Amino acid sequence: MLKSCCIYCSGFFSLSILIVGIALVLSNVFPQLVQSVVKKQVVLENGTMAFDAWESPPAPIYMQFYFFNLTNPTEVLSGARPAVVEIGPYTYREYRPMEDIDFLDNGTKVAAVNNKTYIFQPNMSRGPESDLIRTVNIPAVTLMERFKDSAFATLISSYMRYTGETLFTTHSVGEFLWGYEDALLKALHIFMPQLDEDFGLFYKNNGSNDGQYVFRTGLDDYKDFARVDTWKGESSLSWWSSDQCNMINGTNGASFHPVIRKNETLYMFSSDLCRSLYALYEQEVTVKGIPGYRFVPPSEVFANLTVNPANAGFCVPAGNCLGSGVLNVSACKQGAPIIMSSPHFYQADEKFVQDVFGMKPKKEYHETTIDIHPLTGIVVRAAKRLQINVFIEKIPRFSQTGDVPTVIMPVLYLNESVVIDDASAVKLRSIVLMQNVVVNIPFMLIGLGIILGVVFMILMCRQKVPESTVDERQPLLTS
Repeated sequence: MLKSCCIYCSGFFSLSILIVGIALVLSNVFPQLVQSVVKKQVVLENGTMAFDAWESPPAPIYMQFYFFNLTNPTEVLSGARPAVVEIGPYTYREYRPMEDIDFLDNGTKVAAVNNKTYIFQPNMSRGPESDLIRTVNIPAVTLMERFKDSAFATLISSYMRYTGETLFTTHSVGEFLWGYEDALLKALHIFMPQLDEDFGLFYKNNGSNDGQYVFRTGLDDYKDFARVDTWKGESSLSWWSSDQCNMINGTNGASFHPVIRKNETLYMFSSDLCRSLYALYEQEVTVKGIPGYRFVPPSEVFANLTVNPANAGFCVPAGNCLGSGVLNVSACKQGAPIIMSSPHFYQADEKFVQDVFGMKPKKEYHETTIDIHPLTGIVVRAAKRLQINVFIEKIPRFSQTGDVPTVIMPVLYLNESVVIDDASAVKLRSIVLMQNVVVNIPFMLIGLGIILGVVFMILMCRQKVPESTVDERQPLLTS
């Protein structure tokens, strides 16, 4: 009887485990438990993992600059196609701590400024910052475009002839990036004090910030975590902080967006492009043993008005659209004829690639990418790749333009990238392991229930087989 009782208890136990395991799978309890634990950490408040990484990013961020050196300036002024050679990278380590942190509205918002510092890395660069680059004379082109229909045109053209200013100029990498005193701007500063005497593509960006951000902390709704509420006091309800993707100018390397799914759209704000951006899921990836989802901006981000009506605001003046793959951002660059695109005009109209000899667009080198761990939303790898171009054309009132063809001239492209640091990768791998174990507990219970059920059936079968009696084993005839 004791043996039978044990057998039936094992059967009941196996059935119970099986039912519990199936119920846990159907109720999705353990995945929700893991998500709830993660959501508690994805809040911008003192003591959380998200806040520590947001305040002082542990992963190193690097900014690489690749210049396009013009090799045939004389021929271009005679109408020939520009020919350029890519020179780089010139690499800088970025430091982007959040400072002047102030919690607002009972902890649901936090204000901060994101100071940026760039330190040159000689061992990661092609050469020193003193390397010389020949490219478009951006201050001159800007002034010529601005005053081409003004009485100032003759005066400016005469001064340029006197000083030897031309459509193209040569300066060092450091000067082009961080600034140099421009003779033309200095001369015009006397008549137009609002003009700065210095010019640099990233002038005054080193050791500075781009204004105060107010972020949502995610305390009242985790989905609002790190969303930009206002920037420089202006509402930005549709913008997402680029610290979601570790890559937009003016933000830091903290990178969370809780519980990412493949069908989601990631939104970011880019001060480079004066607009919000979005990225769509492309594929699954693995970085340092950590699984991730790769998101990339679709071609519609830089598409023409006919393809993406949302880009109508970049047709300057109104209705003057340049084509797909390029955006006119002169309105937010003090009138400078700056055109933004992907490096080497990747995903742009073929016309822009053919207009400049030396353009070789390749997806793996020139695409912006964001790799995110789907559970925690931590960005494990990201690269923002943007190209700065200048629109040039023949301006009759300025002899300096000669017979130059109308062309969008590439100046440089940047690759701002980050990969999760080793210490953070170890922590994240432990979270991944914990997730796999916890989420699979119901399936383990189901497996255990099935095994015990099989054992129960075997024992039951053995119990029901009649035992042969002694008499049945005796011979029929005895002597």
